Amino acid sequence: MIKRVYPLNDKTLNFRFLQNEEDFIVEEQPIKFSNSGNFIVLEITKQNCDTWELIDRLSKFFGIFSNEIGYAGLKDKRATTTQYITIPKKYSKEIKNFKSKKIEIKELCLHNKKLNIGDLQGNRFKINLYEVEKIDIFHIEKILKIISKLGMPNYFGYQRFGKDVKDNLDKAKELLFGDGRIKDKKVAKMLMSAYQSTFFNAWLVERLRLEKNSFKLLDGDIFYDIENDKFFTPKIINEKILNDFKEQLITPTGLLPGRDVFKARDAALKIEQRYDDSAINEKGYRREAVVFPKNIVCKYDMENKKCSLDFVLPKGSYATVLIEFLANRNFS
Repeated sequence: MIKRVYPLNDKTLNFRFLQNEEDFIVEEQPIKFSNSGNFIVLEITKQNCDTWELIDRLSKFFGIFSNEIGYAGLKDKRATTTQYITIPKKYSKEIKNFKSKKIEIKELCLHNKKLNIGDLQGNRFKINLYEVEKIDIFHIEKILKIISKLGMPNYFGYQRFGKDVKDNLDKAKELLFGDGRIKDKKVAKMLMSAYQSTFFNAWLVERLRLEKNSFKLLDGDIFYDIENDKFFTPKIINEKILNDFKEQLITPTGLLPGRDVFKARDAALKIEQRYDDSAINEKGYRREAVVFPKNIVCKYDMENKKCSLDFVLPKGSYATVLIEFLANRNFS
């Protein structure tokens, strides 16, 4: 497993980071709902319960197939998380009978379609760091200013790869190249997604090392237009592209190998080809190389040596990557 690197940080910090229901809070930033339609939107706050467990419990409670439940994103287990799901309106009467100590359900409104992965604006995180020395808080604030201005590498965090990283990647390779068989399609897909993600992370490490003080843009890069939600490839990296990147309007993208996905060109392709695998038959896609956290707030409790962070990330990004950036070391 390749080490995630953070070239813009020149100091390693040894603060304590705990992922639990008190110190890791996630609030999904939802899309605008239609307030009419055949689906009920439920706001669900849960502790020590990931999205898969939530879906399983609700499908059994309502007596429906899990694919009838719509959700916009996957949330960590070791956390307090708020997310939105949809169920068909005909099950509305049963909602009030659902009881759980760690799952709280609030009926919100109606919507005109089932939620799908990606139907969210982003996620707000509230995270506590412990054993933060006074001298280190100044460094944390410095790195947060860098992140606010230049963004952060959009690595897949350690959660993407599961507890036993090597075993999971070996299973994925067996599915691809050997006689591996997994009956649970959900598990098989997760393994393949983790395998695809290793290529992206390795590519991102190489690209970050091209230039010490910023992410170097290359001719042939495929960019994501953040405001207009579309991909494009400029003919050359000109002054406008550099300025748009600096102004956080666009970001270069990297490849998750697979079928039906656009490839980079020219100088960008020469690097991208080293992190491609034509044997992968899963759908490929492109992922932003750099993301820009918003609304970053940092508070320090000197007496308890606790640093409290509050920030918003675009969908699909990992808060643990931001914490790794601050610490300049990998967590697992």
